[in-house]
Amino acid sequence: MPQQYHAADHDSGLEVTITGDFPPDPDDRVRIARTANLFTRLMSTILTTESDYERRERFRAIETQLEMADALIRGDVTEVQELMRNTLKSMGVTEEQLGQAQEQFRSQLEAMGGDASAIEMLFGGTGGEPAPPEPGPLDDVSLEGLTIEDLPQPVNDGAADETPEDETPEDELSAETEGDEER
Repeated sequence: MPQQYHAADHDSGLEVTITGDFPPDPDDRVRIARTANLFTRLMSTILTTESDYERRERFRAIETQLEMADALIRGDVTEVQELMRNTLKSMGVTEEQLGQAQEQFRSQLEAMGGDASAIEMLFGGTGGEPAPPEPGPLDDVSLEGLTIEDLPQPVNDGAADETPEDETPEDELSAETEGDEER
């Protein structure tokens, strides 16, 4: 049976309910709840914008960002490049300016000892076409048998454990969401 997460913005009265079959892992459920709360807060902010023009611009901006996030998660580099180019063009950046920026980024990245192929991945090759992927340092590495213990572990520097500003403790999330409750 599907579960539901419910998020509400108390200032605007906006409520969002997400219904589905969710993974049982508690961390996944926390991420779902946080994402639902963030989306609700974002929508509330946009909807309470008084200027019609500004509200529409904010909707367009967030739509583009969500489309870009979706393309990045799917690994569709071509779509990410297209969305980025269209966004910059809508801001008045010409192809010539985009090419100049690409060259400046490449020069600065190379000067810092970085991999300039990342620029092609972001902007595409010459003429806006995506550059073919370059072999990376991990292409010949086998991950078979790798465990979490094999990875570098964080070092506790003795600082007091604090929740970062953008993190909400799990017990606060449960107060804001109705995870697994059926309606």
